[in-house]
Amino acid sequence: MRKIALHWQILIAIALAAVVGFTINQVSTDTSTPSIFGVEWIAIFDYIGRIFLNALKMIIVPLITSSIIVGVAGIGSGGNLGALGGKTLLFYASTTLAAILVGLLVVNAVGPGFQDGEPVRDILALEAPPEDFEERVAGRGVGDVAEIFLRMVPENIFKAAADGQMLGLIFFSILFGYFMTHLAHQYAEPLFNFWNAVFHVMMRMTEFIMLFAPIGVFGLVAKVIAETGFDAARPLLIFALSVIVALAIHAFVTLPLLLRFIGRVDPLKTIKGASPAMLTAFSTASSSATLPITMESVEENIGVSNKVSSFVLPLGATVNMNGTALYECAAAIFIAQAYGFDLTFGQQFAIVVIALLTSIGVAGVPSASLVAIAIILAAVGLPVEAIGVLMVFDRILDMCRTSVNIWGDACCATIIARLEGEKTKVGIGDQEPA
Repeated sequence: MRKIALHWQILIAIALAAVVGFTINQVSTDTSTPSIFGVEWIAIFDYIGRIFLNALKMIIVPLITSSIIVGVAGIGSGGNLGALGGKTLLFYASTTLAAILVGLLVVNAVGPGFQDGEPVRDILALEAPPEDFEERVAGRGVGDVAEIFLRMVPENIFKAAADGQMLGLIFFSILFGYFMTHLAHQYAEPLFNFWNAVFHVMMRMTEFIMLFAPIGVFGLVAKVIAETGFDAARPLLIFALSVIVALAIHAFVTLPLLLRFIGRVDPLKTIKGASPAMLTAFSTASSSATLPITMESVEENIGVSNKVSSFVLPLGATVNMNGTALYECAAAIFIAQAYGFDLTFGQQFAIVVIALLTSIGVAGVPSASLVAIAIILAAVGLPVEAIGVLMVFDRILDMCRTSVNIWGDACCATIIARLEGEKTKVGIGDQEPA
């Protein structure tokens, strides 16, 4: 009997979770929820999902460290590292900016913060707006988010790893791998063999954990739907749909065009190859937790070399947040609309810049972008308390934007590999590798 592919197993798990979760949501009341042997089903779903998510998070630090060190050391000379790193960062910055602009255009065009021409502040029960809003916005800049870049150079690398400060960990790993190539052969070789062995062990552990992915995905999705159902206020629903439309435009128009005309690859084949990682990202809402699956999908299904993927993808899991940056910008504009503020081009441009910067430092874990949104709101003078209205649909939007983050990482790895002269399984006119 033919084994069902992983991405189909995950899709089936999501569908079943939607049915089961919605059924439990419908039979639940204000005073009781369905249970078995005295344990609520929602608690059971949460337990299953958390075990799977914890298992993925467990391998993040050793996987990121070993993969980047091996990847940087494998690249070799500083000139090669600089060229590859420059291309990667330029792609990430460009696509993130494009995503933000798409979100800006869609939210301005739809205007989810208005209903029948009036701000939805009262409908959403938002607090009274600050009287000095215009003055506060005019004096704001991007200096408020400069603190993010301090995390790139942590004072204690072990504390940074324990606290999940991936940006600092990545920076340290890049430096370690780079200077490892400048050691004498008798010192560099055993170090490289050690980290390469660690990397392969972590990939084997990843394969084992992913055997339980459908079960973990079922628990994660079922819990969300059982708690929230499919009901929400009209303005928030319109906002959520606006964000989803913007994410879809970026994912299925902007990025495929880059794949086709810069990477010279087939976008449909690339999407199919990256689908296991995108579906895992959708279910876990965590870029970091999905990293092992992203690396496996990009290497095995798309055909990108480990030399490129081991450098580009871990870096992207921290600094490339296309979907997150788009959402941050859209959320800030929506809240401003809800308060009745007509932001000028300059004020919206400030939001764009801040969203671009904050997306770099956002942790790759569920709902981490809410912290970045709070930074943006404070930076432009909007009440941070307004962030509470975003929680209704935040989980489903988190799942969607994380999938776009992962798709952006996969696109970057594919394009960089092509620019480096590699043949892939999705290249146009290329013979597929044996």
